[in-house]
This record gives sequence, C-alpha cells and structure tokens, in this order.
Amino acid sequence: MIDPDGNQIGIIPTRQALESAVEFGLDLVEVSPNANPPVCKIMDYGRYRYEQTKKKQEAKKKQSTFQVKEIKVRPKTGDHDLQTKIGHIKKFLGRKDKVKVTMIFRGREITLSQLGMSVLEKIAEETEDVAMIEQRPKQEGRSLIMILAPR
Repeated sequence: MIDPDGNQIGIIPTRQALESAVEFGLDLVEVSPNANPPVCKIMDYGRYRYEQTKKKQEAKKKQSTFQVKEIKVRPKTGDHDLQTKIGHIKKFLGRKDKVKVTMIFRGREITLSQLGMSVLEKIAEETEDVAMIEQRPKQEGRSLIMILAPR
C-alpha cells in the first residue's frame, strides 16, 4: 500500500487499508492489480479519473490525422483540366492529406492503358516537389490507381 504522500507503507490487510483510507478522507484505489500482491494507493479517485482523461485528451491532441482525398482522371483528359487537377492535388498535399489518383477507363479505352500510365507518371513528376509516391500505379479492373503522400 502507498499513502497519499507517495510513501510505501508495506503489505497490510485489505480491511486495515480501507480504514486508513477513511482516516485520510480519501479512497483506496487499486493501481496495479496484476502485481503480487496487488498495489493499492490512497488517493482522491475523482481527481485520479480526471487526470487520466486529461492525459488521454493530450495524447489524442498530439497524434496526427490525415484523410485520403481522391482525384479521378480519364486517359483523354485535356492538359488544362489536368493542370487544374494537379493544383488540387498540391493543395491536398499541402494540408497533409494523402491523395489517391484514379485513372478510369470506360469501354474500349482500356486499350489506352499505356496512355493512362504516362498521364499518372506526368502527375507524379509535376508533384514530386511536394509529394512522394506511396503506391506506384497499378491496374485494378478498369482503373489504374496511384497513391501520393506528402513529403
């Protein structure tokens, strides 16, 4: 058992530990139940729970979150439209989001898969200063998919 000041009292029976907690006007909290014998501490349980939630909130605040944004292009997308989409990709990467670039083939366009691959390579070249390729372009059914991550 540990008293409110942090001093170790030693191994004592549960009833005696509860009585000493009542004397201090605090709660007896089991800190380490897996230890042999279990470790208990005399403390204010409400304050202990409050501090635990504060620690969790602080840890949650420090972890980084990101989204996966998706940009869809076609093999015959014009140059100006492609530059606009590249601008959107750079904006998403600037906000620390990942970008999934999907090249969609419809009907007989599937024969233009080499053209689609070259368009995705062009996008990767245009964004190489702010992005790194997390997943190289790969064919999935009637689409080519590439994932870019911020540098």
